[in-house]
Amino acid sequence: MAAGVSLTLQADQLDYVDQPQLHDIAADISAARIEQDITRLVSFGTRHTLSETESDTRGIGAARRWVKAEFERISAACGNCLEVYYSSATIDNESRIPEPVEVVSVIAIQRGISDPDRYVLMSGDIDSRVSDVMNATADSPGANDNASGVAGTLEAARVLSQYRFNGSIVYAALSGEEQGLFGGKILAEQAQKEGWRLKAVLNNDMIGNIEGVNGVINNTTARIFAEGTRQTETEREGRIRRFTGGEVDSPSRNLARYIDLMADRYIENLDTMVIYRLDRFGRGGHHRPFNDLGYPGVRIMETNENYTRQHQDLRTENGIEYGDTLDGVNFDYAAKLTALNAVSLAGMAWAPSPPQEVSIKGAVQPSTTLSWAPLEKSQNPQLAGYKIYWRYTDAPQWQFSRFVGDVNEFTLKNIVIDNYFFGVASVSKEGFESPVVFPGAAGAFGE
Repeated sequence: MAAGVSLTLQADQLDYVDQPQLHDIAADISAARIEQDITRLVSFGTRHTLSETESDTRGIGAARRWVKAEFERISAACGNCLEVYYSSATIDNESRIPEPVEVVSVIAIQRGISDPDRYVLMSGDIDSRVSDVMNATADSPGANDNASGVAGTLEAARVLSQYRFNGSIVYAALSGEEQGLFGGKILAEQAQKEGWRLKAVLNNDMIGNIEGVNGVINNTTARIFAEGTRQTETEREGRIRRFTGGEVDSPSRNLARYIDLMADRYIENLDTMVIYRLDRFGRGGHHRPFNDLGYPGVRIMETNENYTRQHQDLRTENGIEYGDTLDGVNFDYAAKLTALNAVSLAGMAWAPSPPQEVSIKGAVQPSTTLSWAPLEKSQNPQLAGYKIYWRYTDAPQWQFSRFVGDVNEFTLKNIVIDNYFFGVASVSKEGFESPVVFPGAAGAFGE
């Protein structure tokens, strides 16, 4: 459980409760350790999914064994608090994997103490590539894409493993991203098969570049990509959404709003842009396989990309140096985005589970009533109650809130349903809040 004094939360209390532990977590993230890990990953020469697996010094095999050893070292330091294992499957007959290849990711799970089957997940991608996506032998440093995401995931595990949480946290170094998002697909299918109550996927893909190909140099912003309508929406749910809203309130979008608020509250000199799109225009990342199965997932990354450093053979042409090398990574910036992940994971893992079965009514009435199913108390002993949020329909972030106590229905008098969007968050006795859940299937965070 979180240390500190429990709060007596009163109905109508509107203010967010600042959490000193989250400030401590953000401050503990080390740019120096992230630099060491990125440097080590680059040292393997190439981490292409189809590259060498037997060597101890080069290729994807050596890289994933090193990542697993790092997770095991972190686990040993916290009394074996992490479950570390390989997640793998053999892939073949694909355009970018024509022959059978075992795609192997490294997973570490920090089990929650009261609700171990509820998960939040942070990921980065082990693999790298050059200009030819099938070239598995050329040097492919992949310093920013995506050693930065893996190093951030390792660093988050180092810091968060010093704490105990109610829910579980998954740290994932995924493989096969450049060949077709296969590591994410394998893990997402495992989560579905095993019935994980997976509430958030934070995919970190390129979190270290501050010098854009557009000439902008900026270390104060980051992007959070979040899709709208859930990929698993049924035809009936779509018809309901047409009349009740929810296009901009999918669980992924409200997860992104949660992370955006965490940046405002706990990460100095960082403003996040929530972008209403699955990923960059026409492109994809490792959160998508989770979105495909209905899990809330977002991509966290730098704002200003430099395409001369992405998916490039190492070369110099017309005075331009191409290639994803260490000198293109700003380690302080990577630490800043890692800290954003860490405080967001911690906040959600300490908070009660997001509310379930949220519904709303109030058509042709002067007031709006929200209701939700009671959370299981044995899983959520930290629960103090629930907070209702609402905002104008064209506002990007939640504007108004009211803590209503440990009840399962509440009427906002003289607040007309037609003029706002609404949602409900669960709140712990220490004041940790879950992401806001929009009513109906459009906003549900799953079971």
